[in-house]
Amino acid sequence: MDTPDPSPTPPTANAMRRALRRARDGVALDTAEAAVLLQAGGEDLRDLCASAARVRDAGLAAAGRPGVVTYSKKVFVPLTRLCRDRCHYCTFVTVPGKLKRDGHGMYLSPDEVLEIARQGAALGCKEALFTLGDRPEDRWPEAREWLDAHGYDDTLAYVRAMAIRVLEETGLLPHLNPGVLGWTDFQRLKPVAPSMGMMLETTATRLWSEPGGPHHGSPDKEPAVRLRVLEDAGRSSVPFTTGVLIGIGETYRERAEALFEIRRIARQYHGVQEVIVQNFRAKPDTAMRAMPDAELTELAAAIAVTRLVLGPSARIQAPPNLVDREYALIIGAGIDDWGGVSPLTPDHVNPERPWPHIEELAARTAESGFELRERLTVYPEYLRRGEPWLDPRLLPHVTALADPETGLAVEDARPVGLPWQEPEDLPAAYGRTDLHRTIDTEGRTGDRRADYDEVYGDWAVLREQVPAQQGAPERPDGEVRAALAVAADDPTRLTDAQALALFHADGPALDALCRIADAVRRDTVGEEVTYCVTRNINFTNVCYTGCRFCAFAQRRTDADAYTLSLEQVAERAAQAWEVGATEVCMQGGIHPDLPGTAYFDIARAVKARVPGIHVHAFSPMEVVNGATRTGLSIRDWLARAKEAGLDSIPGTAAEILDDEVRWVLTKGKLPAATWVEVVTTAHELGLPSSSTMMYGHVDTPAHWLGHLRLLAEIQQRTGGFTEFVTLPFIHTNAPVYLAGIARPGPTARDNRAVVAMARLLLHPHIRNIQTSWVKLGAEGAAEMLRSGANDLGGTLMEETISRMAGSSYGSYKSVRDLEAIAEAAGRPARQRTTTYGEVPAERRAAALASDGHLPELLPVLD
Repeated sequence: MDTPDPSPTPPTANAMRRALRRARDGVALDTAEAAVLLQAGGEDLRDLCASAARVRDAGLAAAGRPGVVTYSKKVFVPLTRLCRDRCHYCTFVTVPGKLKRDGHGMYLSPDEVLEIARQGAALGCKEALFTLGDRPEDRWPEAREWLDAHGYDDTLAYVRAMAIRVLEETGLLPHLNPGVLGWTDFQRLKPVAPSMGMMLETTATRLWSEPGGPHHGSPDKEPAVRLRVLEDAGRSSVPFTTGVLIGIGETYRERAEALFEIRRIARQYHGVQEVIVQNFRAKPDTAMRAMPDAELTELAAAIAVTRLVLGPSARIQAPPNLVDREYALIIGAGIDDWGGVSPLTPDHVNPERPWPHIEELAARTAESGFELRERLTVYPEYLRRGEPWLDPRLLPHVTALADPETGLAVEDARPVGLPWQEPEDLPAAYGRTDLHRTIDTEGRTGDRRADYDEVYGDWAVLREQVPAQQGAPERPDGEVRAALAVAADDPTRLTDAQALALFHADGPALDALCRIADAVRRDTVGEEVTYCVTRNINFTNVCYTGCRFCAFAQRRTDADAYTLSLEQVAERAAQAWEVGATEVCMQGGIHPDLPGTAYFDIARAVKARVPGIHVHAFSPMEVVNGATRTGLSIRDWLARAKEAGLDSIPGTAAEILDDEVRWVLTKGKLPAATWVEVVTTAHELGLPSSSTMMYGHVDTPAHWLGHLRLLAEIQQRTGGFTEFVTLPFIHTNAPVYLAGIARPGPTARDNRAVVAMARLLLHPHIRNIQTSWVKLGAEGAAEMLRSGANDLGGTLMEETISRMAGSSYGSYKSVRDLEAIAEAAGRPARQRTTTYGEVPAERRAAALASDGHLPELLPVLD
């Protein structure tokens, strides 16, 4: 690859003057102006740095630490120097043969890790920086053999285990740099590290894709992959360090584009805790050994532009061992942090560049008029935010070292090992545990959470992400008639274009569509309308996931928050059994104090109290939460849950199985691919599930089509879906609606079209199509029964989630209520089990005797 000149056309004097003036005036820069300023030198550079320094100083004053430049006292833990990537400038990475010749293992042993950490703790270090190559087991058999021999599924499992050992035995706070991570990886590692990081380096795809480029042959260096890591960190509420590496062949325009991408993600998720601006230094024995180093004036310009682009609240860092003692230049350019400095271990990435002594760094910082203060690996802003940014299992370790007033480090504190462990039991019962009753009488205490402006990310940025909403396209009558003819003859032959035409059907065409769907329903499952006598048990509504459509989730301190005890959950199940229930449906928020084994305890408690009841519980999001908290794989966790009494799982948390829509609807929920992994794994283990789709918010018919096609494909592979449930979006109290982003739910036309098309597109693979009375009411549900649905769901007995969102159709239906809805549709009704089997006579008699609901909703144990 021929390295292009970073500045083939130097900016004109007018362009530089204009950009500098905009910087002085505090006007937002665009990418072209930032690229111009990156080339500033001489007097122009001094002008640029002065503007950046003013912005930095304003940010420090706003943060409550004016005149303070920070650093972290750390040890460097090079857990493994093996990597599956081949970066052309890297000397950190090596190969198995060299490690063996030098007498080293493929990974540091636990004793080696702890020896480094103990020595660091004795010297007053507070951070253990775990640095390692990306997933070496994917490239090197020796790495895979080492992991297998030591009982670890993968490198990240070893990282997690060593982070826990460091916390427990030394008290140092792990900062993890394991390279590219996925959403599930962040869930695994967040409980063991207050912060994590990965350099973005560049967004110049050509440096990765073209032969000879510095990242060619390195799968983890694709810019799109690394940007997704930054986004997943934000979605997971992980304080995250990133940065740019300048001088590796990128143009000034490309350099500016990387900064704007970091800004976009920082604004959207508020999770970028610091940005490193690092200059390339050529190293011997690398493919880029002849590449010239990035000049320090170029580094200063990059720091200043980074400050101006990211703004006063950004924390910007330059490694002090790479600046050739030009500390004043770098401070003047706008940094407010020197990063990690170690009194013990070398910089293993730049071993030829020793760290400055901390005393010298403090003196040189003071010469520029700033005080050097020690911080922790997690910045004070995130300590003040608390949940969900800091896992409660880490709170004792962090608070032991943090100044309660500033959030910076207590400089003379010596780390001491503290236990790290999952809570053994569910949190104690507290809060509005009667919410399932009082939501219909006393209502909510407010229409939104107290942290509405923070927990969901940046609403303004989110608006820019919403998929384009278009009105129904004009379609010739002949096109719609042809699609209807195919649907009537054989719905499995519908093309995507024909399906989209039918999704938009209205008037007589919609009536015809619903008649066809109803006929398919009749031929497939007959005339009976089925329903289940069940009780919903939502064991907690404390949740920090940040789903923007959800009005159920509360902070633990909010007035509407509650958590049930195991005894209360079991008592509710027993009450349901007394009135004829065959099932309990149990789901809850992702409570930060909930141990990963709590789900097993819940299933066991219910089965112990009511052995005959079907436990339909734990959404795919809860499954992933349980698996990551216990360190089990999804398969092993589900197997354990099945042993504990789990009989099936709800296919909720699906929303729309398209990440374009999901990342608007939710900040931190599982991606579509992970949802698919959970349900297919459950099916393979003999745990059936429902399937769902929530529609009518920021989605389009094209998303509905893709969602239904995916469900049909899964069902053909596994056969594990018992039904498909349509979930119209309830907008009233949904944050994404209150922010003016989502539509006010689907129209009546949408509801009929979705049910009819679900019947046709899922035929013959998913036989049962369920409509939601709690979202549509009795009349709406009856209309859906005439449009292709055959199931009414359950009696519910207590329904809280839709009621919190603003549904006005009540919290339960009796057996007579449900049978009346079927009668209104002109159809007979039949009680069913969860898997659509026949209900035992004893259960049927109990349900009829009580009419399938609790007398005045029996109080639960306090």
